[in-house]
Amino acid sequence: MLQEIILAGFGGQGVMSMGQLLAYAGLVEGKHVSWIPSYGPEMRGGTANCSVTISDEEVSSPIITEPDTLIVLNRPSLEKFEQDIKPGGRLLINSSLIDIEPKRHDLKVLKIPVTELGREILGNNRVSNMIILGAFVELTRAVSLESVIGALKKVLPEYRHNLIPLNRKALETGIELAKGREFLHFRSCG
Repeated sequence: MLQEIILAGFGGQGVMSMGQLLAYAGLVEGKHVSWIPSYGPEMRGGTANCSVTISDEEVSSPIITEPDTLIVLNRPSLEKFEQDIKPGGRLLINSSLIDIEPKRHDLKVLKIPVTELGREILGNNRVSNMIILGAFVELTRAVSLESVIGALKKVLPEYRHNLIPLNRKALETGIELAKGREFLHFRSCG
């Protein structure tokens, strides 16, 4: 098993947290992982992305040039990274903030309005990142939900552990949204 993932959005959307959670969850499961963060010049509101590799074997290079999966939370991230995805790869889109269609026709695309769902269903759009992360977990099975929850306990400071139930609910929402869902295949659409 090898999953190479790029996660991207604005600073403050929880991109780095998602990447850390995936890496920690992989470690909890005894897998080999790498996590490389990249920030724009601004922290909150600037660009942020990270690369995560989860593998059953040693990671030969942490640099990802053709991810298996791209998770984008905003339009600039889609425009920047879409061309890098492996042919036939996955593209998970926050359709609440991305109002354009992908240009590529060889990708498996899943659009979820995670910002709206976080606000409407969970009462907190700050867990939007966990909804899309839950969808990724369901679609790839790269790590388990329980490993991600275990990672939350390590990533969040103890005084924030009261947020774990809300984050779990957000992850489970993403899992339910992705269950049985087929990706949109743009090649067949047009």
